[in-house]
Amino acid sequence: MAKKKKGAKQPTFEQRLARLEAIVEQLESGDVGLDASLKLYAEGADLIQRCRADLAEAEQRIQKLTETAEGGLQTEPFDEPEGQDA
Repeated sequence: MAKKKKGAKQPTFEQRLARLEAIVEQLESGDVGLDASLKLYAEGADLIQRCRADLAEAEQRIQKLTETAEGGLQTEPFDEPEGQDA
């Protein structure tokens, strides 16, 4: 895995997703040679891994508000509905 460069701005989730979509379009077009396809595939696999990590981090940060018995609000971790897998 590549190390982060000091001061280098990391792409956002949306930028990574847009790049992944562009890679898929290129691969589906059939206009890319084998070597270029392999490089695009590797880049796409890395982008998928990074997007999944971004989503997992966001999921951990999501909290829901619930009303307390006293009428106030408190936060608690967001729980997935039962029967759904990540």
